[in-house]
Amino acid sequence: MTIPRPHDAPDHVADTSIGDLIGNISNDLSQLFRQEVDLAKVEMKQEATKAGKAAGMLGAAGFAGYLAVVLLSFAVVFGLANVMDAGWAALIVAVVWAAVGGVLFVNGRNKLKTVDPVPHRTVDTLKEDAQWLKNPTG
Repeated sequence: MTIPRPHDAPDHVADTSIGDLIGNISNDLSQLFRQEVDLAKVEMKQEATKAGKAAGMLGAAGFAGYLAVVLLSFAVVFGLANVMDAGWAALIVAVVWAAVGGVLFVNGRNKLKTVDPVPHRTVDTLKEDAQWLKNPTG
């Protein structure tokens, strides 16, 4: 079966069957899909590179902050050593840091208990999709 030819259509279009047209559409859609996937890969690689650089900077900032806390702690110890024995000064600073660490640990543990690892919305939509596949008209 061939498609009726309009007056200004080229000869090769008029001689193309419906099967060939559907095949061409299928090939074009496959090529379009592959191109979209390739584009997504390139974009994701670019974003991953930017995220990696940002993570590196954040890591370096965390390390710099850690060094600042250590050096400030030493400064507090040496400052307190001017008014008391250096051993007691170091012990006071250590106890303060232990208290800070304990509070942060308890707060972090309590927050961790509220984390739910199950993606409920995704599970619900997957169930809906499965239900629709079983009964697409309902």
